[in-house]
Amino acid sequence: MSKRFAPIMRDGVDPKQAVFKEPHPGVGHLVEMIDGMRFERDIEVAMRDGVRILVDVFLPERPQGKVPAIVGWGPYGKHNKKDHLWPPAGLEPGWLSRHTAFEAPDPAYWCAHGYAVVYPDPRGTWYSQGEMNHGGPQEAEDTYDLIEWCAAQEWCNGRVGMSGVSYLAAAQYQVAPLQPPHLAAINPWEAFSDWYREFGYHGGMRDTGFAPKATMGIRWSMTRTEDTLANMLAHPLIDEYWRSKDVALDEIVCPALFVASWSDQGFHTRGTLEAYKAAKSRDKFLIVHGQKKWAHYYDPKNVALLREFFDATLRGEETLDWPKVRIEVRERYGVGQWRNEREWPLARTEYTLLHLDAASGALSRSRVAEEAQASYNSEAGGYAHFDIRFGEDTELTGHAKLKLWVEGEAEDMDLFVSLEKLDAGGRRVPFAFYAVSEDGPVALGWLRVSHRALDEAKSTPWQPVHLHTREDKLTPGETIPVEIEIWPSSTLFRAGETLRVHIQGEDIYKEVPQPGPAMMRHEETRNRGRHIIHTGGQYDSHLLIPVIPGAPK
Repeated sequence: MSKRFAPIMRDGVDPKQAVFKEPHPGVGHLVEMIDGMRFERDIEVAMRDGVRILVDVFLPERPQGKVPAIVGWGPYGKHNKKDHLWPPAGLEPGWLSRHTAFEAPDPAYWCAHGYAVVYPDPRGTWYSQGEMNHGGPQEAEDTYDLIEWCAAQEWCNGRVGMSGVSYLAAAQYQVAPLQPPHLAAINPWEAFSDWYREFGYHGGMRDTGFAPKATMGIRWSMTRTEDTLANMLAHPLIDEYWRSKDVALDEIVCPALFVASWSDQGFHTRGTLEAYKAAKSRDKFLIVHGQKKWAHYYDPKNVALLREFFDATLRGEETLDWPKVRIEVRERYGVGQWRNEREWPLARTEYTLLHLDAASGALSRSRVAEEAQASYNSEAGGYAHFDIRFGEDTELTGHAKLKLWVEGEAEDMDLFVSLEKLDAGGRRVPFAFYAVSEDGPVALGWLRVSHRALDEAKSTPWQPVHLHTREDKLTPGETIPVEIEIWPSSTLFRAGETLRVHIQGEDIYKEVPQPGPAMMRHEETRNRGRHIIHTGGQYDSHLLIPVIPGAPK
């Protein structure tokens, strides 16, 4: 085996000092009957190198024969269970039992329907042995070993599935490519799959909001844990550290139900859709909604849908006659229409150029002949925007791209982009955003201009992928072209409504309702002075949009 990358580590903090968590009950094997379940706490499970992790298992109190297992692999503490989340998350009372770990399947529901639920404390977290690696091959192998341990238990029917949100979904991207023999199905419900582009750095700009707080939330250990923030600071470009987190998504072959949302811009939207595109599973399904992600995961009708998937894949009870892709085309927060599709991205997409015209502030369907400039103060809240009012109902579903010819007064520029919808009266239309907000954008994009070099092998005309392996600084006063990836979205614009592309030098959305999760931010910008956007004539600045013919009425 080749030598693995050794990340920066730090001493763990005694779990007794954990904050914002339920009190730890202490270590010790325990078996009890509770709420119709047989609960067994702190089972020691040996990994392939002899390290032992602690695992909790929930079983039906009176199982009718052997049962499948559902693993929720996460680092937040298997004891950290609640029957609620932050109020802005939108969950209704009664959706969760008090036995539900953060972002994990609810054991009370699944045991009542003839399943086992397994919660581990991964290597090096809480009181499990070993040292914690945040993602990468060690965690993938440990997950593999737990899957195979589950399958070998006398209560298990030999089929193991995985489910969960965010970290618990990303863990599935890690282990599924290893193809454990008894991993019968996965259900990644929104997670990043590209550690650099979706978690650590957006467009080359480091996340200064969520990642530092998330790093603090995975430090509870009796040994050592990976210091994710220190590694991010030490590795501002894609290098061996980030490549050590790569996942071979095209080696996922087990049945898979991927769930993504248009609303998790800046976190999980892109990664879930990329994972679906890459997976080679014969039986893979994609659902993309425009709602708050935790509310969507725990909504009883969606839990029942997931049970239909697991009944087929973990029990073999039926064949799924499902559409391969099901999407929600949004109109505004809480309003959308569901539609079945055959693939993602949609094959019938008509990619359409809208040319920026700085003289009028418009987006034009025809090329703009006259050169013009739009500028703003990048350090004082300045911005530029360009609009097009649709004369007929227009659906935009898929990837968008913004090409700009830009000039700055410094050796670098940070560009923040949003797509917005305005109603017929010119008022901004809000959408669900970041799991807790009801006042978000259509879509977002970012680019640090020194990171403009493209990965030509991975880029497409509608989705630029940047290398992020070097920085190409600017000469103040020079004008250069850049392409900015705008994350996928789906929105219906009615006749008389407006699409706006908004550009500025700092985060456009900075706050979400509290109490709630820490938001991704980018506060270490390199902007100085004015940003100038050149349009028209030789400067083919444009927005490429994914128009779907035959918009629903």
